Formats: sequence, C-alpha cells, structure tokens
Amino acid sequence: MIPIQLTIEGLYSYQERQTIDFRNLTNAGLFGIFGSVGSGKSSILEAISFALYGETERLNMRDKRAYNMMNLKSNTSYIEFDFVHENKLFRATRDFKRNSKKFDDVKPSSVTFYESKSEKWIPLDHSDAEQIIGLSYANFKRTIIIPQGQFKEFLELGATERTNMMKEIFNLQRFDLQNNISILNAKNRSELDQLQGELKGFEEITDEQINHQKENLKEEQQKFNEIKKEHQLISERYQQLKNLKSDFESLQQKKETFEKLSSEKIKIDELEKKTNSYETVFRIFNPLLNEKKKLLDEISARKKEQETHIKSTEETEKNFIAIQEQLQSIQPQFDALGQSKIQESDLDLILQMLKFSGEIKALEERTQKGSEKVHEVEEKQKISQKRINDLGKEIETLKPKRIEANLLINVGNWFLQKRNITDLQHKQTQKLIQQNDLIVKTLEELKTFNIDPASFREDFKLKNESLEANKKELIQKFDQLKIQKELSRFANELHDGESCPLCGSLEHPNIGEFHNIDAELNDIHEKIQAIDNDIVKTQKHITEIEKILDRKKIFEDQLQTEQNVLNQLQKDIQSHHQNFIWKSFNPEDENDFEFKRQQSSTIEKQIEKINQSVLEEREAFEKEQENLGKYKKALDEFKLEEAKKEEQINTNRSNLKNLNWDDYRERSYPEVQEIHQKLIASNLEVEKTYQTLIAKEKETAPKLAEQKAIVTQLNIRISELEKEITSNENSFQSALMQHGFVAFIDVQNILADEILVDETKNQIQQFRIQFETLKNGIQELEEKLKDFSFDKEQFNSVEEQFKTFETILKQANDSVVKAISEIERLEKEFKKKEALLKNLGELQKRSDNLKVMTNLFKAAGFVQYVSSIYLRQLCDHANVRFHRMTRNQLSLQLNENNDFEIIDYLNEGRTRSVKTLSGGQAFQVSLSLALALAESVQATSKADKNFFFIDEGFGTQDLESVNIVFETLMSLQKENRIVGIISHVEELKEKIPVSLSIVKDEERGSLIEIL
Repeated sequence: MIPIQLTIEGLYSYQERQTIDFRNLTNAGLFGIFGSVGSGKSSILEAISFALYGETERLNMRDKRAYNMMNLKSNTSYIEFDFVHENKLFRATRDFKRNSKKFDDVKPSSVTFYESKSEKWIPLDHSDAEQIIGLSYANFKRTIIIPQGQFKEFLELGATERTNMMKEIFNLQRFDLQNNISILNAKNRSELDQLQGELKGFEEITDEQINHQKENLKEEQQKFNEIKKEHQLISERYQQLKNLKSDFESLQQKKETFEKLSSEKIKIDELEKKTNSYETVFRIFNPLLNEKKKLLDEISARKKEQETHIKSTEETEKNFIAIQEQLQSIQPQFDALGQSKIQESDLDLILQMLKFSGEIKALEERTQKGSEKVHEVEEKQKISQKRINDLGKEIETLKPKRIEANLLINVGNWFLQKRNITDLQHKQTQKLIQQNDLIVKTLEELKTFNIDPASFREDFKLKNESLEANKKELIQKFDQLKIQKELSRFANELHDGESCPLCGSLEHPNIGEFHNIDAELNDIHEKIQAIDNDIVKTQKHITEIEKILDRKKIFEDQLQTEQNVLNQLQKDIQSHHQNFIWKSFNPEDENDFEFKRQQSSTIEKQIEKINQSVLEEREAFEKEQENLGKYKKALDEFKLEEAKKEEQINTNRSNLKNLNWDDYRERSYPEVQEIHQKLIASNLEVEKTYQTLIAKEKETAPKLAEQKAIVTQLNIRISELEKEITSNENSFQSALMQHGFVAFIDVQNILADEILVDETKNQIQQFRIQFETLKNGIQELEEKLKDFSFDKEQFNSVEEQFKTFETILKQANDSVVKAISEIERLEKEFKKKEALLKNLGELQKRSDNLKVMTNLFKAAGFVQYVSSIYLRQLCDHANVRFHRMTRNQLSLQLNENNDFEIIDYLNEGRTRSVKTLSGGQAFQVSLSLALALAESVQATSKADKNFFFIDEGFGTQDLESVNIVFETLMSLQKENRIVGIISHVEELKEKIPVSLSIVKDEERGSLIEIL
C-alpha cells in the first residue's frame, strides 16, 4: 500500500482543510513529519487508519470517538485518502457532522470506497479495507502504520497472537488443511458406510445362482417350442372357420340392410322431384322479390329522412330570424363604442395620476427622514476618525521599545541548541566514565591469570608443546609395557611338545622370565590423564583470556568512538559560541535574554491589541462611510423619482381627450377605479354580444341553405324509387306468365318449403350409391358361398381349443421371459457388486491415508511449524541491521517456545528476555523487525515498492545511534523501500531532505507546510 494524497478537515487540531500530496515525499524514499508536541503529527496517521478501517488507536466507540475526534471549532469533519495497492488506485472517504441542536451529538454520516477506472472514481459495493489491502487493522498498525507507543507490540506479542499475525500477513492459512482433511475423512467414512450398506443387498448374488438360472432357462425354452408347434396347427384351422363365419354373417346383414333401403327409395324419388322444382322457381323469382324488397325499404327510409330534415329546416329558419332581430336592437350601442373606449382610456390615465400623487407625498416624507440620518452618520464618523488617530500615535510610541521577532527567534534557537549540545556533552562524559570502568574491570579479570597479554599465546603454546612431548614419551613407554605383559602371558602358557602360538615351534629351550608390571602401567596411565587434564585446562584458560581480551578490545573501540563523539561535541560548542553575533545579548546570561523576550512579548501583545482596536474602529468607520453613501444615494434617488412622477402626471394630463383632470383631482383612487372598471365591463359586454351575434348569423345562413337543398334532393329520389318499383312489378308478371304460373301465390307456396338444394342433392346421391353398392355386394357373397356351409358347434369347439392353447403358450412365453430377465438382473447386479467391492478397497486404503494426514495437520501443528520457519527467517533478516545498530553487542533469536530472546555478547553470549532491553535498544530491535517484516511482505505481495510509517521512538536514541538508524533508513532507498518518520528530534529534521512541518496556530488550528 503506497499513500498518494490525504485531505483532512475538522479533525482533532486540524480546523481548516489541509491536503498532503505524498507523491513528492514517497519519491524521496525517506521523508519526515516534524512538529512540536501536540501540533498534530500523529493525527495524520490516525486519519489514514480511520479512513481505511474506521478505527483509531487513541479512541474507541465508548469514548464518544466521533465527538472527541471533531475539532471543537468545527461542525463537520472530512477525511479523504487516496492510495495505490497492487497497481490499482483507490480512495476512502469518511465524514461526520455535528447536531446543530446538540453540540456533543456527533455521528458518522457516510463512508465510501472508490476505485479509479478510466480516470473516473467508481464507488465500490463495500467499505472493507481488509478486502483491498489484505490486512486486518491490528496487523496494519504492526506492519504499515506503527502508531505512537505501539512500536514494540510485535516484539512482545505472545506465541499464539504472533502465529495468527504471521498467518494473516503471509496467507499461512493455506497450510491449515485440518478442516479439509476432516471434511474428506467424514466424506470418506460416509461413502464407506454407504458402500457397506449397499453390499449387504448383494450377499445372495453369486456365480452359482446365475448358472442355475441359465439351466432353468434352457428347460423353459424347450417347453415353449413344443407348445408353439401345436398352437400353430390349431390356429390355422380356427382362422379358416372364423373367416367362413364372418362371410355368412356379412351376407345376412347386407340382405337386411337392402330391404330397408328398398322401402325408402319411393320417398327419395319424390324428394328429388320436389327439389328440382324449388331450384327452378328460386333461380327465376327470388332476385325479383329481393329487388322489390330493397326498393320498398329504401323508399321508407328516404321518407323518414325527409320528415327529419323538414323539421330541422323550419327550426333553423326560426333561429336565423331571431338573430337578425337582436342585431338590429344592439347596433346603436355598438356604433357608440368608440367614444366609450376613449373615455375608458382617459379614466386609466387619471388613475395613474392619482397613484403618482400619493407616491410623491410618501417620497417627500422619506426624503425628510433621510436628511436627518445623513447628518447623524457624519457626526459618528468624526468621532471614529479621532479615536483612530489617537490609537495610531500610541502604537508609534510602543514600536521603538519592542525587539524584532526574527532576532528573538534566532537568539532563542541559539540558546536552545546550546542547552542540547551541553546535555549531550554531559551524557557523553558519563558514557566515557562507564566505558573506562568496563576496561578497568576487564583488566582486573586478567590479573587472576598472571599473564603477559602480549605474549600469553606463545607462553601457552610452549607449555602445550612440552606437555604433548611428555605425553608422547609416556604413551610409548605404556605401549612397550603392554607388549611385555602380553609376552609374559604367552611364555607362561608354553609347554614342551606344544606348538608356540607365535612361531609354531614345538621346542622352547630359553623361555624368558618377566616380573609383574601392572602397577607401573597404572602409574603411567594416571600421568597421561594428568597431562590431558593440564592440556584441557590450558586450552580453557586460553579461551577465557581471549574472550576477556575481545571484550577489552570492544570496550576500547567503544571508548575511542565515544571520545571522538565527545571531541566533536566540544568542537560544536566552540563553533556554536563563535556563531553568537548579537551584541545586545550576553551568550552566558540566558536569563537576561528570557527577561527581554518576555518584555518584548508583552509590548508586542499591547501593539497587537491596539492594532486590533484600530482595525475594529476602521471597520466601523468604513461601515458608517458605506452607510452614508447609501443614504445620500437614496436621497438622490427619492428626488429623482419625485421629479419623474410629476413629469408623468403632466404627460398624462395632456393626453386626456374627453375628461377633465380637475373634475377628478379631489376624488379618491378607489372611487375612480370603480367607475373605470364598470365602464370597461360595459364596453366588453357590448362588443362581445355584437361579435357573438355576427358569428351566429354567418354560421346559420349557409346551414339553412344546405338544409333546404337536402329536402329538395330527397323529394327527387323518392320519385325515382317509385318508378323502379313499378318496373319491377311488370317484370314479375311477365315471368309468371312465361313459366306457367297463374298467380303469385303458387310461387310463394313453392318457396315456402325453403329446401337446402345442395345438401338435399348430396343426400339423394349418397343414397343411390349405397343402394347399388349393397346390391352388388350381396351378389358377390352369394356366388362365393354357394358351395359352403357353416356348422356353429364345430366352430365353437375349435375356438375353445384355440383359446386353451393361447393361454398355455402365453404362460410358457412368460416363463422364458421371466427367466431371461432374472439372468440379466443377476448379471447386472453381479457387475455392480464387483464395482462396489473395488470402490470399497479404494476407500479403505484412502481411509488409512487420511488417518496419517489427520495426525499430521491436527491442532494446526503444520501451520505453527511453517509460521516458525517464517519467523526464524524474519529474525535472521532483522539481525543484519540490529547487530550493526548495537555495535555488534546484541542479536535476536527464537527459543524453543518461539519467543524472542536477546543474545548479549558482552556477557559471554548468554541469552536474556527482550523485556530487559532499554527504551533505545527496544526501538532498535523493533525497527529492525519492522524493516524485515516489510521486506517479507513485499516479497509475498510481489509489489514494486513497500511503505511503512514510524511514529516517534527516535528520542530514546543517543546521537551516534541516531546516525546509525538514519544510515540504515537511507540505505532502504536502494531497496525500493519508502519510510515515513514522525518525530520532534531536530537532528533527524536536519538530515532528512524532504519533510512536512506541522505548525499549530491558535486561531486556525494545525497547518501543514512542505520543507
């Protein structure tokens, strides 16, 4: 995670909106945030943490966090934090507002996370920073932003908490496979139980049972074939008799049907004749009848329409005459409308004149009051100007007595730096005394060995060589005595006639005699052991002396280093005194400087107070001046407006045509207005009535003419229709005579039957076809059966025999099918059983493997093992820097419980608890761990750069330690590391090239400046 930009407003001491652009700072690799105590340095880190996680180190929800975080002079707080993670740009915003009715009621109102896509901020569907960064708040403040007072937290964490932290940061939960193994184990057990349950249903499925069913199938198939042959013979005989029976029954049925059709044939012939007659009459007379009906219907409709139009025409004509009479009545009023409208216009002008007269009176009153107010303001200005002049003279009197602020700041900084250097000189002197004491103590330890430090190695070497030579002689003598002892044993065992075990001879003429040498062997052996002890003792002394000399060398090097630092401090003091260039102050009398600074501060406050009074008086003067201008401008506007209204009255008076202004001057405005409104209403009524009547006249005249034309056209059409009816009747009489009908009633009787001609003809045709077909069928069957007879008893006997064999054949076939199905079922089930047995073996084998894996991953043991490896690597990386920071005196290691311990090389490399470290040493080891952790996180996330913030801790370091820490931090630039430091240590501020300065203003709150 790399910070890009932070905007804060109304948070803690930040009253005004402040924006930090981290890009220039992070490009430098190492940057600082400096300021005095309480200026708001740590609030920057809290703003970042709160923007991401909604959590802060100093406050929780029970502390009324929102109220206590908000600046007491602000009513809103806002945080906006832009950052890059894994090459993606994100933004987190949070704000909260104060309840306007209840000062201490402050609640967060919104939190939103965004991602930049195509240069647009797209809101995310969550506000969980852990999903983006991959760290919880607890681990975020251990690895990226380390709050004030929390730098040692990782060092002092318990084993369980540290393991959990390592799991989250390095994603070690991927090695926690216990749940996966448990799930697999449960699934495997379930499958085993299921398989065993399924196999219980296959206990009777065997090869023997399948072979038995196959033998049974052969027997059933043989029975089936024999029955099938007999069934086929019976079936052929039965089919012949069945066909003969069917033919005789069909012949009898057809004869009965033919008799019925023969009786219906006379009716069909009569229907055919009647249908042909209806068809002829319908074709000739129906069109004429339809035409006559159509003409009669139209005549009736036209006559009704004629009656309606005659009534409408009479009513329209009556309305037209009434409209003309009304127009004649209103015409005189309309002719006089022009003069009435002129009078209406004059009354409108008179109303305006009455209104202007009233406004002129009001303006005269306001002008009088305005003149009085202008005089009052001018008097106030004179008094205010006199007070401003008096205060200015008082300031000029105080200015020569004050000292310049820059001079006071420079001299104050000189005295502050002098105190710091003096304190460092005192501390360095104490360190020199301590180092000398350590060297003296080391020399006292050497005196116990009574050696010359310059030649002790050569002396011990000569002593060891002498001891080795004596030991060698004793070993040779010891070996000779052992040989002599063995020869003595052989000699005692030699007898004449027995072969010698050494040379094989049977004769032994000169057997040697030997005395007992066991005591001598024991004595030599004890001397050799004594020499070995002396050699070990000498080597141990050499080791102890070398350790003491190494410590002495380290103490002497440290003494020289501390002496160099002291010499440099003395030079700094001399140089600092030479830089004192202010003659009005004594470099040896800081109290005099403080008295003069206090005196100058008092004068400055008096001047500032007077300036504030001058400023207030000037603001009041300018405000009165502005008011005076407004009043004068208003008076001028009143006079100008009064003149305009007088001029308008004169203009309106000259525009009057019929009425006289003097007749209305003394009347009230409402009275004249009522006359004017009545005249307007009367004029509008006359004009509107006249226009309405004209419009009605224009609308009614063409409508009346149109209605009269329609009545005439209807009379003509009715005459034409009556002529067409006469022609139709003549045609009808001609058709009656042509086709031999006496009167219309004969045609009417035929058409009254309403025969469906097509349907009836189709019915007659179908009857004729059925009659002929049936007749031919009877003839064919009689010809076919003339040589045959049918015996019903014989047929019934054969049919019964056929049904019996049908049942027997079906039973035999069912037995065969059942046997085949059973064999197929058994073979299929046997294959299933084999597959289940195979799966059972695999699951049992898998169960054994899962038991082994369960023991391996039980209780997160494997995760703890992996965590310990990561932790030891982290410890090794941290020691590279920690060893150097402590001048090779201390290093860090893990004990068997995975807890941190310190190796103290000044005390023979013995271990001790990290809790015994001083504040400065604890800061050094914590910084080394933080850097190592940052490297590991970077390697895990594969990020190009890595960033973390340190809040305080440098104040616990001496000057040389600060230099070592600074060199360590500067070297991180080459490793693509970005480190931010928050501190008030001036030495660091001078060394860091890019930094922010936090200054707290009493009125504006904390302000941020880039140095």
